[in-house]
This record gives sequence, C-alpha cells and structure tokens, in this order.
Amino acid sequence: MIEPGYILNERYKLLKTLGEGGMANVYLAHDLILDRDVAVKVLRLDLQNDPDTKRRFQREAMATTELVHPNIVSIYDVGESNDQQYLVMEYVRGSDLKKYIVEHFPIPYQRVIDIMEQILAGIQVAHDHNIIHRDLKPQNIMIDQDGNAKITDFGIAVALSDNSMTQTNSLLGSVHYLSPEQARGSMPTKQSDIYALGIILFEMLTGTVPFEGDSAVSIALKHFQEDMPSVREFDPRIPQALENVVLKATAKDPANRYTSADAMAADLKTSLSPARAHEEKFVPDATDLDETKVMPMVGSTAAEQQVQAATTAPTTRETASPDDSSQKRPKQAGKHGWRKYWPFVLAGVIVAAIILFVVLSLTGGSKEATVPMLSGMSRTQAESALEAANLELGKETKRASSKVAKNRVIESDPDAGSTVKAGSSVDIVVSSGDKKYQLEDYVGDEYATIKARLEKAGFTVKRKRRTSVDIPAGEIMAQSLDAGTSVVPSGQTITFTVSSGSATFAMPDFSGQTEDQVSAWASTHGMVLKIDTAYNDSVASGQLISQDPQAGSDLHRGDTLNVTFSKGKDPASASSSSSASSDTTKTATRTVALEYVPSATSTSDSDSSSSDTANKITIYLQDSTHSLGSVYKTMTITANQSITLNFTLKNGQTGAYRIENNGSVVQSEDNISGD
Repeated sequence: MIEPGYILNERYKLLKTLGEGGMANVYLAHDLILDRDVAVKVLRLDLQNDPDTKRRFQREAMATTELVHPNIVSIYDVGESNDQQYLVMEYVRGSDLKKYIVEHFPIPYQRVIDIMEQILAGIQVAHDHNIIHRDLKPQNIMIDQDGNAKITDFGIAVALSDNSMTQTNSLLGSVHYLSPEQARGSMPTKQSDIYALGIILFEMLTGTVPFEGDSAVSIALKHFQEDMPSVREFDPRIPQALENVVLKATAKDPANRYTSADAMAADLKTSLSPARAHEEKFVPDATDLDETKVMPMVGSTAAEQQVQAATTAPTTRETASPDDSSQKRPKQAGKHGWRKYWPFVLAGVIVAAIILFVVLSLTGGSKEATVPMLSGMSRTQAESALEAANLELGKETKRASSKVAKNRVIESDPDAGSTVKAGSSVDIVVSSGDKKYQLEDYVGDEYATIKARLEKAGFTVKRKRRTSVDIPAGEIMAQSLDAGTSVVPSGQTITFTVSSGSATFAMPDFSGQTEDQVSAWASTHGMVLKIDTAYNDSVASGQLISQDPQAGSDLHRGDTLNVTFSKGKDPASASSSSSASSDTTKTATRTVALEYVPSATSTSDSDSSSSDTANKITIYLQDSTHSLGSVYKTMTITANQSITLNFTLKNGQTGAYRIENNGSVVQSEDNISGD
C-alpha cells in the first residue's frame, strides 16, 4: 500500500485509496501537469516481481488504450516508476451499478433500458476491437453524477487473437455472472459477455442475482443445470418482451444468444413498445449442451475439476430391465472394461499435450506470430512485448500527438492483431509530444476572430486596450509573441494590444460663445457641426440658445454636435411688449462645486481605463424652459470642479436644481428667484 501524498513519476500525487483488488490498488490522484483528478491503478507491491501478474497488468493497459467511447472509462497514461507498474485512467465521480441498484430499486423500466443501452454501446466497441471483457458485473460499471454508465476494469480482458493455452487454465470473472461455457473451462467468447449482460439486466429488474449458493462451485453448476428464473415472477408488471431479452441473452447455448451487443440493444429498445405487448415467451432451441463432456485441464484448479466432474457424471446412463439383467451384465462389462485403463490413457494424453505445447513454443508452431497491441507503451516495453511474441522491433519514427504522451507508441506497422511470419520486424510510430503551432502576423486583423481561432487551438488569449485616432476599434495593433514563433498551445498565453478607437472627451458648455468659436472647437476635435438659428426674446442675437449633446457629455471624434443660435427678439412680438409687463423675464445664476468621490477600480480583459474611476454627474434644472423631471445635463468628472447653472424665470416663477453623483443626490436647491 502506498501512502497518500506520494508523487508517482513526478506527476501524479496520490490523494487517497479508492479500492483494493487482488492484482492492483486504485488511488484517487491529482495530475500536477494537467491539473485534474484521475484514478491511478498501481500493481500491488507484493506482485511487482511476478512476471505473470505483470504481463496480465500490461495486457489490461494494452487492451483498453484504444477503446475510446463515452461509456468506457478512458485510459490516459501507462507507465513504470521505481519498478512500479501503473496506469492512469479517468476518475468517475459517482457509484458503481451494484450500489446504484441497492439505492434506487425498484428502478423504472425505461431507466433500466437507458442504462443497459449505454453499457451495450460500450461493449460493442470493445467487441469491434476483438476484446472480450470477461468480468462484466455491476461492480465494474460506474454511474457518474449525470447518470451515465461507464465500463471499467478490463483487467482480465484479452484480444481474441491471443490464444495462449494458459488463458483457459482458470475460472475468470465473478461466478454470479459467469457463463455456462466459462464455468466448464471453455474459452470465453463475445456471447459470454452477452450472458453476463443478461444477468446484469436480470439484477436491475429484480434487485437480486438469479442463482445463489454456498460456494462458487454450486453457483457455477446452477448456471448450466438450472433454468433461468422468471423476472415476471418477481414483478408481474414486467412486459414479456422485456423478460424475453433476459432469456435470450442468458440462453445456455451461446448459439441461441444475441449475435452482438448491438442486436441485444436493438431488441431491448422496443421491449416496452405496445406493438410487442402480446409477445410469446422466448424458448431457446433444444441442445445437447448439458451432455457435453469436458476433459480436465492441465494444472486446473480443484474448483474447476469439481465443476467438470459435475457436468460429466450425469451424462452417461446405463439402463437395463430386470428381466434381461443377467444376460446383459457380462456383455456390458466387456464393453466398458476399458475404463480400468482410463487413468493411463488420460496421463498419456496430458503428456502428449505438454510435449506438443513445448515443441510449438520453441519452434514457433506454424512459423506465424501475432502482432501484440503496443499503443501506449514505451520503446523498451514495446521491444519486450515483441520479443515475447517472437517478433523484432523494426524502424522507429516520430509523430506529434496531443492524445498520446511523449515517447509512447502511437501505432505499429503491421497493426496490432495482424498475423505475420515469426521473426518479422514490426515498425512503430512514437509520440514526440503535443504538436506545435506556428503563429502568424495578426496585426491589422479583427481581435474577436483571432481570439476564437487561437483559443480553439489551445492558447490562452488576453487583450490590452489602447485608444487610437487612426485604427478602428477592435483591430489588433500589436502581439506579445512574434510571427513565425512555434509553440505548444496548451498552457501558452498570447496578449494582443487592441484598438479601442478614438479617445473620449467631455462636451464643453458653449454658453456665451459665438458661432465662430463653436465652429473652431468642432473642427479641432473632428466633430460634425450642425447649426440652426431661432428668435429668442431673452437671448441676445448671435448668442447660443441650446446645444445637443449637453455640456459634460462623453463624445468621440466624428460625433454630431447640434447648436442653435439666437436671431434676437421676434419682430412680431415687439408691438405687444408694452402690454406684457406682467410677463417680464428675469435671470438667476448659481455656481455649484462638484466634489469628486474616488471609487474602486474595475478591470476587464487585463484592461484599465480612467473611465472606470470617473464620477457620473447628472443635473436636473427647473426654470421657464426646463423641468426637474427631465435631465438637464450629464457629465463625468475625475477631479473636483465647479459648474455654473443659468436660470430663466418669468415674473413670479422660482427655479430649482438637483445634482446626482453616480445616482446619489449630493446637492439641491429650491425657490431660486430671479434678479
């Protein structure tokens, strides 16, 4: 057992133990390079020197590195550190299916089907790669926090092309989900996985396994001697079509089961359909599977021999009637007298098999060999695997890869599983690490477009804003990494200086200024000036009546400024001036000090601007032409300053004003009378 806190291969920090198995221990770890949690399976320390266990552990890694599917736990890395074999895989937050069944039973039928369809999809991918799982059970299926199923622990899975005699030398997998042919000691097939999936479906529907017993042997016997219990006896509401999926998947004869995981998924998908409501119960074709005799295997375990003895003992029956027993007994004795020699015959067969196996191993058999799966191995591991397969390591070439770690095998030529002449050379392609990205000259390009492109490639993109009169807003002005530089995008930051357009400036108060003065200011600041004139009895001819935007407003170069100048009094109203004494207009003036209040600076995209700390001033004014309900003027200040307010009041009228700083009232005055 490795203590928490240990760092494996200077990269994976072990946090806690997730589980302990017969071959390896599994830890929750943190990938210090990619900053993510992973699960690390480490071969037990007491097995590090066992070559058979190490080969089996490596076989798990080889069998699963190329199984990429959302319903299969991903393998990220395979390695060896301080003589410790390990593999790094996806960490699934959730619980295994066994615990899920206990916590959620009874599970709605549609949810059962959804989970099974996910499991079947993952198994189909494994079968397409000629890999049988061999140990399918709810404990090896994880349900993540989103309810997705993920198959794990291909620890005893092997490629179908690996026909080593030692593969049949033990009963592998959990006995509750063991197919009849595996219990007899035969090589498992894809249909063996289908059988286990049928048992898992049975358990999801009933909350229990179909066969129980006092020992593993008694349970194994039931798998090929007893009929599968009916799930409808547990729950009569289960449709017959759904029970039929269980019965077909768990047929005693593999030939009567589904031909593939896809076929089982297709049948399962429609099992709740009303069109199948009156479906007949599935009955497999009659077979003589129960009478098949299996010879004991060389070095077989006691448990296996008990299973085999139980399958062979009842298959030979001798019957005789009472009337002719005296006549037939001598004949029967003569017919089966050879049985006393069977131990010698069996011993001879075993010796011959051993000799044949040794000869084939030394001579290479038919002079052919199978290319092992080398993906994910180091060069040294690949060379050892090829040597064990009676092959040689050929040419090594490098290729960039973002999926395969540096100095690990990406693929071989010929491909894994290919049959070649013994002693042939196998070329390998080894990862040179992540592919580098060559940067271009992005000056003048649109920032948003380049940002999206580089982030997709894996870069971290940042921006600095800079005002410019000549360069349009959003256009890149400079870049932190030179054009032509080749870098690995992952973890690399590039910063662009981006134009924010022309600088802003505050609109001045043109009160008291002439048309020529306003025109000169507009020309200097690049404003579009529109001038209008109107009669005004209170404003002298040639003086400003109004401006839009109001004084203090934020402007950019190119904005439009509308001004209206007075043409003096309206001649049409001059004749009535003597009778309008009651409408005499008066003026009032107030000079108000505006206090600047500093605020916290806020930034965005690594930018900073003086506008982030400015105070927004809003002024409301009441006189003969303005109302307190409407904004009279807005402006921004970054320091203390004063402003003069002019009031035009008719006889008997009073003025008022209210000033807000960032939405809060800071000054006000009522009952302002004219002079």
